[in-house]
Amino acid sequence: MYAEKVLSGMRPTGRLHLGHYHGVLANWIKLQHEYPCLFFAADWHALTTAYDEPGTITQNTWDMIVDWLAAGVDPSQATLFIQSRVPEHAELHLLMSMMTPLGWLERVPTYKDQQEKLSHKDLTTYGFLGYPLLMSADILIYRADKVPVGEDQIPHIEFTRELARRFNHMYGREPGFEEKARESVKKLGSKRAKLYEELRTRFQEKGEEEALEQAKALLNETQNLSLGDKERLFGYLEGGGKMILVEPGALLTEASRMPGLDGQKMSKSYGNTIALREDEDSIRKKIRTMQTDPARVRRTDPGDPDKCPVWQFHLIYSNGEVREWVQAGCRSAGIGCIECKQPVIEAVLKEQEPMRERARMYEEDPQLVRNIIADGCEKARKLAQETMRDVREAIGLDYG
Repeated sequence: MYAEKVLSGMRPTGRLHLGHYHGVLANWIKLQHEYPCLFFAADWHALTTAYDEPGTITQNTWDMIVDWLAAGVDPSQATLFIQSRVPEHAELHLLMSMMTPLGWLERVPTYKDQQEKLSHKDLTTYGFLGYPLLMSADILIYRADKVPVGEDQIPHIEFTRELARRFNHMYGREPGFEEKARESVKKLGSKRAKLYEELRTRFQEKGEEEALEQAKALLNETQNLSLGDKERLFGYLEGGGKMILVEPGALLTEASRMPGLDGQKMSKSYGNTIALREDEDSIRKKIRTMQTDPARVRRTDPGDPDKCPVWQFHLIYSNGEVREWVQAGCRSAGIGCIECKQPVIEAVLKEQEPMRERARMYEEDPQLVRNIIADGCEKARKLAQETMRDVREAIGLDYG
């Protein structure tokens, strides 16, 4: 139950671009070999801001998933699914909304930011206010302990941790919990029981986080405990209740350094993107016509790579030798801008070649993608149903 798990989702906004690849997908591809991973298309999240244009969501979702597979996300290594095909997300979101203070939602930094950024939209909706809670339900329903996020998303993870804590505190109290927990401690065997008690005291009396981590590791390594005993001991460590929901941790990911064709952040809204699996001629044309250092009006004018968007591409795609050639050639006007762009064109085409290759099979037979997702949804749903069974029981809604 407390096995390591990574969960990450992406809103379906249609075809992905290089910014998505370098910002998110390259990291997913690495993580899928290190942990059990769940990756999902967050179609309900898309509705929180695009509630008035629902027609595009389904097609955008399929296009996005094909891009994932093309980029190298491997369905035999990770579970891929669509959020709305696992209705337990909505059930947990609803039940948790009963105990989530309004003030907590209004304090989430992105709430105000997004409202300002999308001022042309009416975001005074219940769904928009509650989207951080839906995000928390997405994580907590899988008892995922690792969520890859950028700096700006850390408040969301903190919010989720607080919610899990509040939930466990309110609903994790079973009758006679203390006595049952002490019985469970005995089942650890005298040596482990003594160590568990020591670590528990250190955490509860001195707040030592390290002692808490060691105690959790001790429980995870203990083979002969029933699930009920284990759950009880996790709860007993931190207070007087069972751990029903797991507090997630943030796996900090580096921000994507992928610039757009104009040097700003790569984004569809700026119209400065190169899509994954874009047509080769289109890629050549886009990079060849990229703006360069404005000081280089003529071929003989020296330039400064630091003022040129193409240099940002060299930082991602070129090795040290090519970068030196660019720096020297540009500053002395030894090379022209078209020459400078050529290694970037070649590197982008080379990166995309296997993506186009992988995508071909899915484009020719869309049923393959549907089968992968049906399989992933089934796996995800099994996990989600286990959590919901425990949640309903804890709240007192088990009519079994």
